[in-house]
Amino acid sequence: MHVNGKVALVTGAAQGIGRAFAEELLSKGAKVALVDLNGEAGEKCKAALDQLFDAQKTLFLQCDVADRAQLRDTFRKVVDHFGRLDILVNNAGVNNEKNWEKTVQINLVSVISGTYLGLDYMSKLNGRDGGVIINMSSLAGLMPAAHQPVYSASKHGIIGFTRSAAIAAKCANSGVRLNAICPGFVNTPILESIEKEENMGQYIEYKDKIKDMMKFYGVLDPSIIAKGLITIIEDDTLNGAVMKITTSQGIHFQHYDTLPFQSKSL
Repeated sequence: MHVNGKVALVTGAAQGIGRAFAEELLSKGAKVALVDLNGEAGEKCKAALDQLFDAQKTLFLQCDVADRAQLRDTFRKVVDHFGRLDILVNNAGVNNEKNWEKTVQINLVSVISGTYLGLDYMSKLNGRDGGVIINMSSLAGLMPAAHQPVYSASKHGIIGFTRSAAIAAKCANSGVRLNAICPGFVNTPILESIEKEENMGQYIEYKDKIKDMMKFYGVLDPSIIAKGLITIIEDDTLNGAVMKITTSQGIHFQHYDTLPFQSKSL
């Protein structure tokens, strides 16, 4: 899919990886709906992007992705405003081991809700033109994260859901591809959460060990994650793929054995 002229919806778009996604999509000629819970950060993000791109190319909508009614209304507003939806990036996420229900709700349940809404608005079965959905996971979704077990579980869930939904969407001839991105540590505000007891709970005593891991593995700039996003959008052969991004190997893919009756990408 060519990005130019397409309409994208990015959750968690006000800062960090989400903002990098929005800027990269705009630079490629897309129109972008910026969705974020933080209204102040969202307005600042749109204002900054308006200095670089046509202000008509972006729309900011404040939304709690964990509120299904709000999320549904946000999708409707985006399609009413831009007339269509071609690209969905379920990027919003948190790290909260203390309030672990919140982590599961935002990181996993909201991604599932967003994916189904995206399918509703993009599927050829509903008279749309198809599209692509990218769900943000993490390397913590491919391996244990000893001091962030619920975060890790939520990210594992995203991979399982995305790969399974990708097969279902292909079997239904929906015209929608679904893929996941798994970065290592990225220089975003979420890294600051490991310093806070209200986020880490009983695991706060291990914050220095997590910092040591960051030093060992390195921290990625959000811009490289955005490059990975464009690769997934533009490569129409990718469906059910799990992209990994690390400081040592850059952009590459998780290998899976071919499933019976499925293509190698799954």
